Amino acid sequence: MTLSGKTAIVTGGNSGIGKAIVLALAEQGANVVIDYISHPEATEELERQVAALGDKVIGVEADVSNVDDLKRLVSAAVDAFGRLDVMVNNAGIETRTGILDTTEAQFEKVIAVNLKSAFFGTQLAATQMIAQDSPGGVVINISSVHEEWPMPGNIAYSCSKGAMKMLTRTAAVELGPKGVRVVGIGPGAVATPINTVEMTPETLARLNAYIPLGRMAQPEEIASVVAFLAGPGASYVTGATIFADAAIMLQSPGL
Repeated sequence: MTLSGKTAIVTGGNSGIGKAIVLALAEQGANVVIDYISHPEATEELERQVAALGDKVIGVEADVSNVDDLKRLVSAAVDAFGRLDVMVNNAGIETRTGILDTTEAQFEKVIAVNLKSAFFGTQLAATQMIAQDSPGGVVINISSVHEEWPMPGNIAYSCSKGAMKMLTRTAAVELGPKGVRVVGIGPGAVATPINTVEMTPETLARLNAYIPLGRMAQPEEIASVVAFLAGPGASYVTGATIFADAAIMLQSPGL
């Protein structure tokens, strides 16, 4: 198990891609801190799954758009496990609105959850990683293929992910000499409830036609890339977005 003895935080960790990441890191032997903002019962069930793998785990209710909550999240990891080695900035939301109908409140909420949380999550995690005995670690930002390709009808989300690309690149240059790697993962369409609950068979078929493998990615596929990047085998990878899933799609006005 390549992450034995390491400690990881996963924001937005009790559902979807975050849940799969928690399990993938635990399967590699990591102690895991599950950040969540709702559905404590889902967190408790996930904690039981991780514990069954033989790993240590805690759930922490924290709003990652709030810097004080992020500080508390990092402190909880260190208090429970003694150090922090992996920070996965996964939490994210979207509005599915365009430039003409996105409100100020919607825009600010998306930027706070998707970008502000990753910025200060990176800052706080790196500060801890540098200060602790055996300094070093890795920050993994879960971005999106839409950091590169426009997504009409979801503009605030696209703005947040485009900014996350430069956060990843710039932080990697600043933190690399201090022993902290910063890497991004940019999935395309992933089969999670947020993407499938309102999708008709016709819409899904049209989407799949634009995906090279003809299907949406599974959360476990994204999680396996996170687990690899968190481990020693990826020590050379920093400052880049890995377009990691089976579902990188060509943008089409028809979607």
